[in-house]
Amino acid sequence: MSDKLLLNNYLLILKSTVEVYVHGTLESSNEDVRNIMKNGLDETLKHQARVYDEMVSYDYYVIDNINPSEIESKIKCMDEED
Repeated sequence: MSDKLLLNNYLLILKSTVEVYVHGTLESSNEDVRNIMKNGLDETLKHQARVYDEMVSYDYYVIDNINPSEIESKIKCMDEED
């Protein structure tokens, strides 16, 4: 299995873990549980950022910048549909 595939899978797992911690933080029944969940969320977000940065540095995760005129065009089309 390639490094790119491994890191991509790991990044997806981290993103899923963030979702669990967000819901756990929001649904916490007391302050102690909320703090544990928030700490887990914060640590997972930091780790996700490090993995993401590493993937970008190896061109495993390519970011496409969108031209602002394309965004405006899509918004205009959506407004016309309403």
